[in-house]
This record gives sequence, structure tokens and C-alpha cells, in this order.
Amino acid sequence: MITHDLEQGSEEWFAVRLGIPTASRFADIYTSTGKAASGQDRYLHSLAAEWLMGGQVETYQNEHMIRGNELEPEARSYYEFETGLEVEQTGFITTDDGMVGGSPDGLTEPKGLEIKCPTPQVHIEYLLRGKCPAKYYPQVQGLIWLCERDSWDFLSYHPDMPKQLLVNVPRDDKWIEGFKAELDKFTSKLLTMREKLAA
Repeated sequence: MITHDLEQGSEEWFAVRLGIPTASRFADIYTSTGKAASGQDRYLHSLAAEWLMGGQVETYQNEHMIRGNELEPEARSYYEFETGLEVEQTGFITTDDGMVGGSPDGLTEPKGLEIKCPTPQVHIEYLLRGKCPAKYYPQVQGLIWLCERDSWDFLSYHPDMPKQLLVNVPRDDKWIEGFKAELDKFTSKLLTMREKLAA
């Protein structure tokens, strides 16, 4: 594990994550139910394009995603107040070979933090289910593995709601074992693709 002390969203941050699989897209490699994801090829092509262009492939951001990014510091403060834990912010964390990475929303001892700031109706859905949503499970478990943690807290935060969702997700070694095997195959395909494009 290598910690890159970079400001998230900076040019340096984009450069270190360029063309490699990252935690927010782990669901495009391995599903929450422990199967190879159907969108692997699309993700591989996107990463290969980034590598070949030397720049980020344009990604769509709607108003809710932008608002979520703006609310993240407020949500982090809420978390610190509720838990009494001090959250360390990090720029980007990679495996030792630099081929896989992720940007945690926060790290504490001995766990990490994933923050989502959804729309009111989605927040209600998360509250009623009372657990980490399946679509974020690969991201959370992948970060547990990447950051060498025992568990991860998932926070769904909405500033206008009287109730927030804060749940702890324990390390799932069986899922992580399957994920690592699929990730190895994925990165091997990516390197092969790079070689072909470089020829």
C-alpha cells in the first residue's frame, strides 16, 4: 500500500490514477454477489483510452453528483461529531505496484469511511434498508482490502433530514479473495491491451 499525499481533484491526483482501475469502479469488475461484472470490457476500454491519450476520458457529472461533492466536508464533520473519531483525509492510495488505487473519503484507526450524499428519496431508501447499498459494496470491500482495514463505515448524509444512515461494514475475506482473483485477471488483460496498443 502506497499513500500519495495529493489533493483530490488536482492535476497530480488525476495523473496518478490515470489508466488504472479505481475503487469507485470496482463494481464494474466484480459484483456485490461475488461474480465477474458484465461491464468489464467497457471499463477496460475506458482505462486503455486514458492510458493511450495520457488524459482523463470525459465522465458525466449531474447536479446531484456535484452537490454530493460539495456536501462531503459537512458530512465528514457530522461523522466526527457522532463517532468522536478524528478523520484523516488522504489523496490517493495504490497497491505497491501502482496498478490499482482508490481515494477514501476518510481514514480512522482501525477503519475507513465512505460518504454518499444522495437525493432525499434515495436517502430514504437507504434509511429503510439500513445497510450499505449493494452497488457500493464492491467499493467499500475493495477499499478495506486496499487500505488494509478491518472494517469500513458507510454514511448516507442529507443535510435536510433529521436522520442519517451510519453503518459499519465488516471485512468480508471470502468476497475479497474472489475480488483479488478477478482483479488480477482484469489488470492482466489491461496490460495485454496496452502492449497491443503500443505495438
